[in-house]
Amino acid sequence: MKGKKLLAVVLVLCLIVGTLAGCGKGSKDTFVVGYDHFSGKFSPFFATTAYDQDVASMTQVGLLGYDREGAMVLNGIEGETRSYNGTDYLYTGIADCTITQNLDEAGNVTSVVYDLKMRDDIKFSDGTPATIDDAIFSLYVLCDPTYDGSSTFYALPIVGMNEYRSGMDSLLSLLLAAGPDNADFTYWTEEQQTAFWTAYEEQADLFVQGIYDYLVEGGYNAADDDAAKKMVNWGYEVPADATTVDVFNIMLAAYNNDIATMTSKEAGNYGDFALPDEFSVGVETGESAPNIAGVQKVNDYEMTITMTEFSAKAIYEMGITLAPLHYYGSTELYDYDNNQFGFVKGDLSSVKAKTGAPLGAGPYKFVSYENGVVSFEANENYWNGVPKTKYVKFQEITQNADKVSGIVSGSLDISDPSLTASIVDAIKEANKGELTGKVITYKAVDNNGYGYIGINSENVKVGNTIDSYESKCLRKALATLLAVYRNTVINSYYGERATVIQYPISNTSWAAPRPNDEGYQLAFSVDVDGNPIYTDDMTEEQKYDAALQAAIGFLKAAGYTWDEAEGKFTAAPEGARMAYEAIIPADGIGDHPAYGILTNTKNALQSIGLDLDINDPADSNVLWDKLDANTQDLWAAAWGSALDPDMTQVYHSSNADGKGTTSNHYNIKDATLDQYMADALKSDNTAYRKSIYKECLEIIIDWAVEIPTYQRQNCFVFSTERINIDSLPQDMTPYWIWINEVDKIELK
Repeated sequence: MKGKKLLAVVLVLCLIVGTLAGCGKGSKDTFVVGYDHFSGKFSPFFATTAYDQDVASMTQVGLLGYDREGAMVLNGIEGETRSYNGTDYLYTGIADCTITQNLDEAGNVTSVVYDLKMRDDIKFSDGTPATIDDAIFSLYVLCDPTYDGSSTFYALPIVGMNEYRSGMDSLLSLLLAAGPDNADFTYWTEEQQTAFWTAYEEQADLFVQGIYDYLVEGGYNAADDDAAKKMVNWGYEVPADATTVDVFNIMLAAYNNDIATMTSKEAGNYGDFALPDEFSVGVETGESAPNIAGVQKVNDYEMTITMTEFSAKAIYEMGITLAPLHYYGSTELYDYDNNQFGFVKGDLSSVKAKTGAPLGAGPYKFVSYENGVVSFEANENYWNGVPKTKYVKFQEITQNADKVSGIVSGSLDISDPSLTASIVDAIKEANKGELTGKVITYKAVDNNGYGYIGINSENVKVGNTIDSYESKCLRKALATLLAVYRNTVINSYYGERATVIQYPISNTSWAAPRPNDEGYQLAFSVDVDGNPIYTDDMTEEQKYDAALQAAIGFLKAAGYTWDEAEGKFTAAPEGARMAYEAIIPADGIGDHPAYGILTNTKNALQSIGLDLDINDPADSNVLWDKLDANTQDLWAAAWGSALDPDMTQVYHSSNADGKGTTSNHYNIKDATLDQYMADALKSDNTAYRKSIYKECLEIIIDWAVEIPTYQRQNCFVFSTERINIDSLPQDMTPYWIWINEVDKIELK
């Protein structure tokens, strides 16, 4: 099954917040953590899933880390004391960072310098001393023209970055662009081209055949169905007689020939699309700079990074992984003064060769990954002291319930089950009615993300204009009804394990509006004239009726034809419809926190002549494929949040219509919003940025393309019988969980 989770990845692996789950068997010097499936990509450069990243983070350390609120710690060597929840905590790390903004006479920023100075006593787990050369090596890996991992460090406005990355592209990209009939062999041989397209067709066939097999095995298609019948269930229109390679090419074209993005999002049942490494090497196509001018080595333990402008997001990228040059690269190929940085530019084969076996200066050493178990041993050279427990195992678990039963049976010591009613009941049963007791210790933190219901402005509009008054009124009618049912439904589904939110941002973010903030109001709580829909003394039923009347007002303003005698709408204006589809990944059985919201809204709309078709597929790929194809009307999903509240990835106009990051599924295109987001990134004033982001949130609400629904909690369960609970981190948050202090955890 394809993975479609939006993942905001920052390769600062010193203090990564992980996602865990559980089963295994511990001993007196080993604790076992329950986990979901690993992909085996444990590289600090190329890990993509949260689970693989956690494995890498156990072995790595970054130059900078962050605190319980996700704020970066810039003075790690001496440490910084910061208060959280009334308690002072000391945060230490391996480096300091000083930021200097240089201004011209008019007060405009001309450059920003990040001075990174690391400790001089860091050793890797194999005993090799670490220096700034290791950080510079790591930086150049992330900035190589052929780098195809998840980091976007190369996108920072660093002086000389574009000049360094120009004049080279990967052989794969060039061959794809040239096509199989190319006759120009300036940059490769005819034999290479033939070998490439042979391998391409073989992999394309396996990739698409994997999709076919999945559809047949899942009961979505018969084995003898043609390509058109099969691929329509995957969200693509293809000719009935299309070959597997034809299908692959059609899918690739939908991603503008971005083969890495397409194959990761559309992964077939038999795994990734994998061409030989020889095609990922770089090819010189023009002139380029021999180095990144803005990256300067000061001495063995210090470097500076100079940017052309200030970006609030940049500091989160400065926690560069201190990956060992001698392991991932070559010391013979490192000569800073002669522009050699540990590998041949355009050839990351030495780095990729170590993807399955990470090594670094983190608290633990990677030992093995066998039979679904990742084994670690304490790093005796760890800069913050030898970890308290000698061995750790990450054990793959497939069933959510096993994450609790494993704690009860003693085969697991730590786990993170999805917080459902049945899980809560199982925990209480083990603890004789309590969430924390003699068997299990329960810790809950807000999830670093939130649930929402989205509306595609391109498909839910009046006429041909997505931001017209009428189009917004149509969407506000739907949003008003969806919003009014949130409290009842979310409380019923989650109980105390989630809260309803009013703005499209996680409550864990410092930029989230708070109830006491000026201008704070409930989402979609005013009518077409801007008057409040609800009063404090209304019952829930009265609120439902008031919301319906407000929706009628919005629909009339949108141009829908109202029959006063029937009390129903009878016709939609041009470009709009009388029925819309809402897709919800509820496993085909309505098991989703927003299902009741959609059901109640459907009933309300039917009472006034409209319809909402609820599509609850057994396979959630139906939703993800429609999002990719931009054919969805309404949908329910959830966002994950990054440390910084920047909204560009999700709401910027450049990321709509399947372009850019492709994450703007709402297709919101607003120049004012774009400018506000850009302005917020140029400031280091948190109060100013919060005020700007409030303006952004108001614009998004006005577009009525996203109805925020819930902020749920995550939970961690620990064996009270085996873990010394006092050794766990206090005041856990979404940014600070047990893995942040894994070196301090003790067994009884």
